[in-house]
Amino acid sequence: MSAMIDETHDATRRSWVASAQGSDFPIQNLPLGVFSPTGGPPRGGVAIGDQILDLAQAAASGLLSGEALAAAQAASGATLNPLLALGAAPRRALRRRLFELLSDGAQDQARVAAWLHPAADCTLHLPCAIGDYTDFYAGIHHALNVGRQFRPDNPLLPNYKHVPIGYHGRASSVRVSGAPVRRPNGQQKAPDVEAPVFGPARRLDLELELGVWIGPGNVLGEPVPIGEAEAHIAGLCLLNDWSARDLQAWEYQPLGPFLAKNFMTTVSPWIITAEALAPFRTAQAKRPEGDPTPLPYLMDEADQATGAYALQLGVLIRTPAMRQAGIAAHRLGQGPATNLYWTMAQLVTHHTVGGCDLRPGDLLGSGTISTPDDSGLGSLLELTRGGKEPITLPNGETRTFLEDGDELILAGRAVAEGFVSIGFGPCTGVVAPAPQA
Repeated sequence: MSAMIDETHDATRRSWVASAQGSDFPIQNLPLGVFSPTGGPPRGGVAIGDQILDLAQAAASGLLSGEALAAAQAASGATLNPLLALGAAPRRALRRRLFELLSDGAQDQARVAAWLHPAADCTLHLPCAIGDYTDFYAGIHHALNVGRQFRPDNPLLPNYKHVPIGYHGRASSVRVSGAPVRRPNGQQKAPDVEAPVFGPARRLDLELELGVWIGPGNVLGEPVPIGEAEAHIAGLCLLNDWSARDLQAWEYQPLGPFLAKNFMTTVSPWIITAEALAPFRTAQAKRPEGDPTPLPYLMDEADQATGAYALQLGVLIRTPAMRQAGIAAHRLGQGPATNLYWTMAQLVTHHTVGGCDLRPGDLLGSGTISTPDDSGLGSLLELTRGGKEPITLPNGETRTFLEDGDELILAGRAVAEGFVSIGFGPCTGVVAPAPQA
């Protein structure tokens, strides 16, 4: 395993940055991102409480050395791709040194304080230049829930439990949390009409997913073995793969999603590193009796023992009327990330088994993560039974799918007994009207 538990996970340690305690970003997290301070260019940073530590300043300070210095230097530019390419050891060294410098009682506190910028005064950017984006379909309860709407007697296609299903998405339209989500135009054809029409999507939906940031890549033609796949995962984020269900229903056969998915994907801005997530690793859920054992290239006992993550994921909505009335966002559901049929390592291995090369900064989506009941469904398609059962919000408004002005918020938090809980930060988007066709 590339991630290990060390002093940086000590639950008794606190930071001299007072806002760190109890936040998404305590000293036990230290996620990586890219930010711009007021008037400055983008550069790498680390979130600590309500502050962002400037890695370019850290690299120039003389307080870092060896692999920690190499990591900070690699993260000093406008993207984290060079840092992710270095692999786990330099990331871990940087994490341990920053943990030391930010801990209560640390020497050089005054010098390190000069590296901090109030997050409220900064602009957050995509952490990486994304060369490729692949979206998987590993949330089995989502697959079952959606499949039952179209194939009640046989919701899963025959390949689902044998092979991680995925498709190549559009990297150019991935945006960081907070960017507006423009409703797409496209063709739609209702079942009871003879010909398609063109116009704004009427069945706009969210998809609650985890994003996987790739660290070191692999050479074209050289697959990543399942026992080595974890070393290629730099960390995770939240991911909303916005979906136009009416466009999707018309266009997806025979080649799969196209315009219904490529207009926008939103990610949370911080890479929650594999090192920070080490205490929150857990066993992959046992497959139901009768399900096939994964083929040998996808099967690794260590991965089955610790390849899942103890994360609580949630979806919230806030309509324009709710914002105007000062009503808090309404939680549509919450559930665990363990509702994935495949591990992240299995996704990486399968992606490369045919020879495909992954590169630092590539992004994988897990697929929509839903619960087997209604408590934590990851899409409105499931929650409203395909639009047949509207949901009622606290102010009396109803929704089947998203309307213009609606704000969607994804939330994630890692929780394990004996360890400080860490968060992902928000992943938000407000729906904007479709452009004039």
